[in-house]
Amino acid sequence: MMRHTRLEHRFTAIIPDKLLPGILYVSIDYATAAHSCCCGCGEEIVTPFTPTDWRMEFDGETISLSPSVGSWTLPCRSHYFIRRGKVAEAAPWTEEQVDAERRRDRHAKQKHYAENEKAPPPSIPRRPEAPPPASGLVERIRKWFGF
Repeated sequence: MMRHTRLEHRFTAIIPDKLLPGILYVSIDYATAAHSCCCGCGEEIVTPFTPTDWRMEFDGETISLSPSVGSWTLPCRSHYFIRRGKVAEAAPWTEEQVDAERRRDRHAKQKHYAENEKAPPPSIPRRPEAPPPASGLVERIRKWFGF
């Protein structure tokens, strides 16, 4: 059962080192959102905005992320949707479903970057005028995505 059923968003230049529960931090400069896992386990969830990862929608009042958030590498294995600031628990996935999604994700990235004849984005998307990352941000994102 989800501990946090709502996420308040905060736009920020950089993601803070300590994530407060119930807050979705959104960095446009880094094209990334982060939050503490909604199940309450306290793990950090990072969702980069790229053509093959997550999309963020801001309607002037609330934030939605798509697709769903699946914490397959964490012990909690939480799976949920964030729609208009509300968290909706989704059904857990089997190992077979997770493996299939990982294959689909790899294929989507290969196809997208091959079709666009460009390299994948750097591990941390950054505009040149963006402030330097907070202590540990690069390491946390690299750990999360295995760079």
